[in-house]
Amino acid sequence: MSKVAILTDSNSGITQSAAGELGVYVLPMPFMINEQTFFEDIDLSQEEFYKKLAEGADICTSQPSPESVMEYWDKLLKDYDEVVHIPMSSGLSGSCQSAIMLAEDYEGRVQVVNNQRISVTQRQSCLDAKLLAEKGKSAREIKEILEADRFNSSIYIMLDTLYYLKKGGRITPAAAAIGTMLRLKPVLQIQGDKLDAFAKARTATQGKNIMINAVRNDMETRFGGSPDPGKHWLSMAYTCDREAGETFRAEVQELFPGFDIHMDPLSLSVACHIGPGALAVTCSRKLEV
Repeated sequence: MSKVAILTDSNSGITQSAAGELGVYVLPMPFMINEQTFFEDIDLSQEEFYKKLAEGADICTSQPSPESVMEYWDKLLKDYDEVVHIPMSSGLSGSCQSAIMLAEDYEGRVQVVNNQRISVTQRQSCLDAKLLAEKGKSAREIKEILEADRFNSSIYIMLDTLYYLKKGGRITPAAAAIGTMLRLKPVLQIQGDKLDAFAKARTATQGKNIMINAVRNDMETRFGGSPDPGKHWLSMAYTCDREAGETFRAEVQELFPGFDIHMDPLSLSVACHIGPGALAVTCSRKLEV
């Protein structure tokens, strides 16, 4: 049985300290802030990120350099026979495709998974991969199992502000002005490889209900039946405001009794496009491992 390392990136929400506890490895994602490079959870904390965002800093996401990726693989391959690398969704970043190209030089010892997950759903993929490795699956087998499951997950995100969508050019200034005037709370969705508009809410309560109904519908119509902790994962995320996240988690927990709802801060790669105050709910079908 080959010894398989599980590597992801910091978009998974797994911190460096948590990675050690979970038995996985995390590649920190780089950010350019006012033309200076920072690395998530290395020299850029969540608190520092949102402080710079509030100050109006020029922030843009970046990919890990090819050298940093291959150096990490080479280091892991000194202690492991194979590496399963689970980057963020290929539809949200070019880092996945870059890693796939780099892995071609590793004669199958590095398998890059393109299962189109991010944040808490990407984290769950790492835990699934770790369990599959412990059950004796090879890196290639793990990749195939995770990719076959790529569409069995949904993320719904309610925004608190339209400012950052406007700043990133994702909506027009006119649409942002009208939405702000009407106090709209857009609800976005990530399914597969795209971040798309899903609904518009007039209040936070309405937006929460839209997301709750959406995940319930996905479980019932796409993921195998009525909400069932034995069949489904239910997770949550937030940007900046943990107290609001915890309040929402308690509300969701009451509606979905029996679920162990994991919650993390939303990855900074998404947060820089949507800003603080966002709340997210995700659901996935559990892998049979």
